[in-house]
Amino acid sequence: MKGSTHRIAIPSILEVGKGNIEYIGSIIEKCMFKRVSIYFGEGIYELFGKKIEKSILNVGIDISSIGEVTNIDFEGIGIQAFEIPNDVDLLIGVGGGKAIDAVKYMAFLRKLPFISIPTSTSNDGFASAGASLTLKGKRTSLPAKTPYGIIVDIDVIKGAPEKFIYSGVGDLVSNITALYDWKFEEDNKKTVVDDFAVMISKKAVNSFVRTEFETIKDDLFLKELVDSLTMNGISMEIAGNSSPASGAEHLISHALDSFLTVPQLHGVQVGIATYIMSKVQQHRYKRITKVLQDTGFFNYVATLKMKKDDFKKAVEIAPSIKPNRYTYIHVKENVEIAKRIIDEDEILSKILV
Repeated sequence: MKGSTHRIAIPSILEVGKGNIEYIGSIIEKCMFKRVSIYFGEGIYELFGKKIEKSILNVGIDISSIGEVTNIDFEGIGIQAFEIPNDVDLLIGVGGGKAIDAVKYMAFLRKLPFISIPTSTSNDGFASAGASLTLKGKRTSLPAKTPYGIIVDIDVIKGAPEKFIYSGVGDLVSNITALYDWKFEEDNKKTVVDDFAVMISKKAVNSFVRTEFETIKDDLFLKELVDSLTMNGISMEIAGNSSPASGAEHLISHALDSFLTVPQLHGVQVGIATYIMSKVQQHRYKRITKVLQDTGFFNYVATLKMKKDDFKKAVEIAPSIKPNRYTYIHVKENVEIAKRIIDEDEILSKILV
């Protein structure tokens, strides 16, 4: 409705700090939950399961069931959702992106609140309302539920493989090109930008890229990364879509997913695509280059032997991924510019084969 404001869902619990895995029970106890079901990603229960169980039982909250998310098949997740007993009043997801996506979709189907406990920072999914599941073998984005709470233990994030941190970095810097794309769409009368969502998304990425650090395992660096990825989730909730944190660079990553047998981590693909699109847009590419160099992102990508030809193919497919949008990559001339950058750019020539 024209001129109306809208209600947004934001997490009621947001705890980001060291050692939080020990205090999950006392954190959720204050919200009066009585009976919970917990779902762990593969291999995660062995690492943190006992500590989490103990912390919840110690405060008198019942654990109805403990499950493991072994795949993210849409139908399988739906069946699991309706096996949850009716007296459960909270779902908890612990793990990487897949576990969180599965639980947030179950929460959406059952109209239950859920707590997101990410064990890595590979993207902003732990804080967003969308879920990425597989439907007939293909990754599909589905509406889900914004987390009731987000609990992050910096020590756990620090212990995850570095590739997940690089992926989070790539996903976050993409706000810069995504916001430029969104403004471009508005300038071309294709959409109306939500100024408040833009402000949150800008604050998220600018706060992060200005953070001083010695290594990507610094506590402050990881806290800034988590905080900023969380703000991404809120900016998308405000906008009612993914535009504040997802533009042409995300379409390129989705295009890679559509034909690569084994795609790389989403945020890693997005980070390279962000660099390419910043050059196409001629927008803040020096800042993006500095972040990706200083964090070691480019050095990590060089070890993956990703192919220039794959990115050129992805750039061609990208506009068809979301034909209803109008980003820089939806302009035919820019597709050719992007392909030329992939071929000729000095940095890309060092990190792609």
